[in-house]
Amino acid sequence: MSLTRTATAQWSGALSDGSGTIAVESGAFEGPYSFESRFEEGEHGTATNPEELLGAAHAGCFTMAVSHALAEAGHPPKRAHTTAKVHLKKVEGGFEIPRIDLVLEADVPGIAEDRFHEIAADAKENCPLSKVLRTAEITLDATLTSA
Repeated sequence: MSLTRTATAQWSGALSDGSGTIAVESGAFEGPYSFESRFEEGEHGTATNPEELLGAAHAGCFTMAVSHALAEAGHPPKRAHTTAKVHLKKVEGGFEIPRIDLVLEADVPGIAEDRFHEIAADAKENCPLSKVLRTAEITLDATLTSA
């Protein structure tokens, strides 16, 4: 099986005063983005940025992978919630993403804590987005809320 998923971006103007929109083919999301929403701290209304969208995609991919692996091990989670923190850093010549922190909280009845951490670590290494993002350090803080 091979699938192709599509997203689009449009930009008008120079980097610092321009703006654009980002959309996904399913129609589930379309939103504005700007220099401010990408490179400045603080609230930017409904404007997004590529790193935020990357974090959402990575959190979604990892959460599905860990939930599947837990179910395959006989312990389907009641709930698995992941936050992805994508760090954007200014470096000589531009910007880079040096690290992504995945923070997982899962309610997985009947699983031993060490087995839970083993499965979560494997999912972190092997979900498709983790594989493509390996140039960044990817950390994992996994918390089992019930056993």
